[in-house]
Amino acid sequence: MKIVTAEQMRQIDRECIKQGTPAGTLMENAGKAVAEETRSVLGAMNQQNILCLAGAGNNGGDGLVAARYLHEWGAKVSVYLCSQRASDDENLKLVQEHGITCIEAANDKNLKKYDEMLASASCVIDALLGTGKIRRLEGIFRQVLEKMSATRNKRKLTVIAVDLPSGMDADTGVIDPACPHADITVTMALPKLGLFGFPGAERVGKLKIADIGIPPALAASVMTELITGDWARDTLPARPLNANKGTFGKVLVVAGSINYIGSAYLACSGAMRVGAGLVTLATAESLQPILASKLTEATYLPLTESQHGIISAEAVDIVKQQLSQYNVLLLGCGLGQNPSTAEFVVSLLQEKRLPALVLDADALNILAKTPDWWKILPGDAILTPHPGEMSRLCGLTIDEIQADRVGVARKFAAEWNKTIVLKGAYNVVASPDGYCRVSPFANPGVATAGTGDVLSGIIAGMAAQGLSLSNAAGLGVCVGDEAGEIIRNVLGDAGMIASDLLTALPVAIKQLKTTTIGSES
Repeated sequence: MKIVTAEQMRQIDRECIKQGTPAGTLMENAGKAVAEETRSVLGAMNQQNILCLAGAGNNGGDGLVAARYLHEWGAKVSVYLCSQRASDDENLKLVQEHGITCIEAANDKNLKKYDEMLASASCVIDALLGTGKIRRLEGIFRQVLEKMSATRNKRKLTVIAVDLPSGMDADTGVIDPACPHADITVTMALPKLGLFGFPGAERVGKLKIADIGIPPALAASVMTELITGDWARDTLPARPLNANKGTFGKVLVVAGSINYIGSAYLACSGAMRVGAGLVTLATAESLQPILASKLTEATYLPLTESQHGIISAEAVDIVKQQLSQYNVLLLGCGLGQNPSTAEFVVSLLQEKRLPALVLDADALNILAKTPDWWKILPGDAILTPHPGEMSRLCGLTIDEIQADRVGVARKFAAEWNKTIVLKGAYNVVASPDGYCRVSPFANPGVATAGTGDVLSGIIAGMAAQGLSLSNAAGLGVCVGDEAGEIIRNVLGDAGMIASDLLTALPVAIKQLKTTTIGSES
């Protein structure tokens, strides 16, 4: 499913109308979708008092259509017009013909009638502003939204946003302070990029994507996509009955140091738990006995040390001699940045016959100190930075990166000719060709040490099973995030630790084969 900017959505709307779908039909479908979602959330309509806040544009028109359907289904509905609509507005006429209470803000001195309507409402539909250019909320818009938010803070009041909460930038997620917190956001046809950008993403609530009759083919040229269950199911590697461990690939994990022993365990376990046939851990020789007592299914390649628990530069020859036996090399988890380890990493990456590469953590930090580091690796590789690591790699501040995660990941994936997994809420996977995939999940439970090591292992395990680097990265993110949701549903979003994800990974894959994920509707 594609993710669009506001301008892309406008172009798609125009093309749909040009091809013969009347604008009124699209609005009717949109409004009905909002009404249906409202009914599914609230339950019996005859027990509901619903207030629709309508603006002047198409967003307000969607709200008027929704109000009409909800009225027909038995709800007590009232409409508060915050902007004057055209005298020949067909949807406004229909609302009035149905006997729905309709108050114009211009005629409501001191918002007295609005206060009365709000006081009795069980649900408010926010249909004030859509995907147009964001502007500072002032006057009546600010007043009605602030009053609604204040009421919601005092008592139960369900807020349903049409397309996106009013006051949110559809492209960036930047918000006006008066932008409301929605319980549900029903976005039309395709999700908007700003719905996955902060701080606005915290105002979206549960995201629902409504089919309003726009053919998916009209978005074929859009280069940003939401990761969905359908895509994941189509991408999961096959598991033939006559397989052996070689069928599912071999991963060499170079990881761990005296201060970060667990990173090696988590990365190797992540690769094994998503189905890699064989995982070998190359680590400092003094750490191998410690890890072998916990990581029993892996094989080992002990490496010489410069000091206790630190890989020496000379160990690169040991690794190079084994590379041809593996499909994937995962490098960096918990290695540390000791000078001898840094020399080891740079020397290893200069090898001309490397398997598929996944680089994380200290491999990225070491590369960031190397001028024109991407020229060392002429081919594609998967980089898995968190925003801090990305900052060191590209020179932008963390705030600059977080303000435009998709744009930054896309720019540098093309510039470096690398596949980038920019970690964080709504993980972004950007390919060198400019294509981006965005995860539908934001889970504070996985904001804990070690989950990045698990994710790198997952991605390496997927790549070992024959997926392209782009698909391995996207599917790895999907499976890892789905596992996080499984654990959150059991434990909540506090107290989760990285190793909790490991046993949930096979369950996540099993679920992806049969169910939907994230924001699909």
